[in-house]
Amino acid sequence: MARTWPLIERDLEFRTIQAALDSETADLGVVLTGDPGVGKTTLARYATGSMPGQVRWVAGTESARSIPLGAFAHLVGPTTATDPVTFMSAARESLLAGGDTVIGVDDAHLLDELSATLLHQLAIDRAVRIIATVRSGETVPDAVTSLWKDRHLVRIVLSPFSKTQSLELIESVLGGRLEGLSADVIWDASGGNALFLHHLVEGALESGALRQVRGVWQLRGRAAVTSELASLLEGRIEQLDDDALSVLKLLTFCEPLDLDVLCELAGEAAVDDAEARGLIRVARDGQHFDVHYTHPLFGDVIRRRLGIASARRLRGRLVTALLADGVTTASERIRLAELSLDSDQSLDVELFRAAAHDAIALANLPLGERFAEAALTGGGGLAAADLLARALLWQGRAEDSDAVLTAFDPATLDQLQLVQWGLTRVGNLFWSMGDSDRADEVLELVSSRVDHPALLLVVEGMSSACALFEGRLEEGLRRAQVVLDSPSASPWAVEWACFSGGLARALSGRGDEVAALAERGQAVESKTDGLLRFPTGFGEILGLTLTGGFDVAQQRAGRYLAFSTAGQFLGWALANIVMGTVDLARGRLRESAARYEQSLAALDTTAGAAWGFPAQIGLVQSYAALGKADAAQRVLTDARGRTGRYVAVFDPQLELAAAWVAASQGVTGEATARARLAADSASVAGQFAVEAEALHAAARFGDDTVTARLSDLMGRVDGVLVGAYARHAAAVASGDGAFLDRSATEFEELGAIASAADASAQAASAHSGAGERAALATSSARANRLAAMCGGLRTPAMVAAANPLPLTAREREIGTLVAAGLSNRSIAERLTVSVRTVEGHIYRACTKLDLTDRADLATLLSGRSRET
Repeated sequence: MARTWPLIERDLEFRTIQAALDSETADLGVVLTGDPGVGKTTLARYATGSMPGQVRWVAGTESARSIPLGAFAHLVGPTTATDPVTFMSAARESLLAGGDTVIGVDDAHLLDELSATLLHQLAIDRAVRIIATVRSGETVPDAVTSLWKDRHLVRIVLSPFSKTQSLELIESVLGGRLEGLSADVIWDASGGNALFLHHLVEGALESGALRQVRGVWQLRGRAAVTSELASLLEGRIEQLDDDALSVLKLLTFCEPLDLDVLCELAGEAAVDDAEARGLIRVARDGQHFDVHYTHPLFGDVIRRRLGIASARRLRGRLVTALLADGVTTASERIRLAELSLDSDQSLDVELFRAAAHDAIALANLPLGERFAEAALTGGGGLAAADLLARALLWQGRAEDSDAVLTAFDPATLDQLQLVQWGLTRVGNLFWSMGDSDRADEVLELVSSRVDHPALLLVVEGMSSACALFEGRLEEGLRRAQVVLDSPSASPWAVEWACFSGGLARALSGRGDEVAALAERGQAVESKTDGLLRFPTGFGEILGLTLTGGFDVAQQRAGRYLAFSTAGQFLGWALANIVMGTVDLARGRLRESAARYEQSLAALDTTAGAAWGFPAQIGLVQSYAALGKADAAQRVLTDARGRTGRYVAVFDPQLELAAAWVAASQGVTGEATARARLAADSASVAGQFAVEAEALHAAARFGDDTVTARLSDLMGRVDGVLVGAYARHAAAVASGDGAFLDRSATEFEELGAIASAADASAQAASAHSGAGERAALATSSARANRLAAMCGGLRTPAMVAAANPLPLTAREREIGTLVAAGLSNRSIAERLTVSVRTVEGHIYRACTKLDLTDRADLATLLSGRSRET
């Protein structure tokens, strides 16, 4: 499918060009300078495309550089003159014969001397308008340089596109949203160069690496280079001698590469030559100097030129050199293992096993899978198989993961091996496959055969996490504490205990205790699976947001977002769920929705429904609060289809999400009932912080009965938020506009913007009922301002304030369902009342509003005209 690549608007540059080419102004031309591919020619031709008069284009080329006036030959026509002065005079006369003319010169740095002189004279004489492009870093004829140095023409330096501009360009071409991680990877590969962006995206589309999932475009794998771009870059590479080319060949398999190692392999002179040509750059990294390509795409082009045999030999040379230099860090092991995979060196099983652990710890699962598979093939046994199974389960390949481990007979394993084998299977069965029964069987098998104290603590940590997710919060807390109280607990035991203990404390209202647990978990996270840090982080951030520590939550959530490769997409997705939790709590609804959408799209190909469940709940609430009722209902239906024992801990929050959907549909009676039901469920489960959230939602929907319960929770839930909830509920019960205004102020000061907007909207309604017009205007303006900060908040309180009507809550609710197209019988079934009751409410609503019939009521509440 052919795609149109639009010109990104460079407003300032475009206006400057137009002004410089305007014959009424003092300037009569412009020179655009910049790196190859930044869009100089595109912008120049776009700017001159709609200009009056004739536009005549010439181009400097290497082939015509030795021909006098070669660039203008096709415009000048044949001449018998041999004298340069006569030749230029004839050329000038020919160019000016057409009257009002713009001369466009592409690649003016390649003009021959006579052509450059002619261009210079035309500029001095102001005989024509000129627009020229010059590539940065090239040798430019003096006559061309003087065009801007002597201020005959305006010089504009075109920089690469910003990340925002690049994203806008790509999304305009794709016709949809580009995943944030994929945007970062493409941006890094292109450097904002418009030409490179174009070819990278086209190449990724052709190879299938760039694909659309759930409406989000995702890059999975390397950003491919098209043959056209490869040809452009090869033109520069073909000019190199063998020594400089050897530098690029070595660097293509190992970037960055230590400067001393590269000099030893390729020679100092070759490295100096490559740096002087602008092909590589040297950067300090602590006490070392690392060598990088000036542009990463050179590596892809070099790789295309190498045969299998030479590539294996080059990798082998690098392996030998790096081993001699010493390998101590995770990044060094990963780099060495990646080189060894396809080199002519013998396989080192221990290296692959260690590198697989490192890659999994860094959340680069595809790479971890490759290393673990190599280690297993090389005879790495259960240790390698366990790594491979973990890499597979995190990628959602649950059946493949289980198959790797079921190939081993647990009866032949010692206790350490049994714990490795069993707990990876439990994690896969429980969270990836949602099979709690089989997970229980394997956990019981392991527990029955293990008696070593340290290994028992690992089993206890895993058991605590399973108990928590099955909704047994107290058991999860108790089991986690056993691990946390032991000074001999291993990193794996501590990681699982911090994960379950932190989330359990956050839900139960003990949010002030979560930070210490999170800090303890961070101390061991490099020794376990990298993706486990994100569920643990979710508990930490949830604990902060449920207590009102939004600023600290924002700061701590931000540390999870540092990713650099497309292979880390699952970690990126989980990190955005963590950050989405903060956005939702603060009322940044468009931001939270975007994060949740992209996270769920990234998790779409995995079977790990448990990890995506909080995102589904958050997305339902984000959509509902923005008034996107249909979208919220679809996500809610999907989430309900994934419920089970393995995510029972989220049942109260799922019920609260259903309350938000009802609210977005205008069924406030059902919304408040579901919110109270969610609160009851949370209370029974010991999730007192969630209970407070549900009761607060009911108050936002207009429920005036929850003050006492929220006041009681002030003694059970940490933080300042629950007190604000209780005071808001009291203000709703009183119907006092001033009281509600004070509540809105408190929420805004805390940073809970959506709650502040609803409190202001409720205050506006109270002022309206009391006839307090000045106060009404103030509260309404504030509600609208806060709602806009949320991205367009559309809750029952906002709707009622924006469209005040003399209706009871039930009359408005039924009228909203009438406007939605429901029949009286359907409304009766939805609200569990009789049809006659529905008819009575419709009759009274029409009477109050002086409407003729049901259709008029639907028209009024839907905002549509009667004809539509």
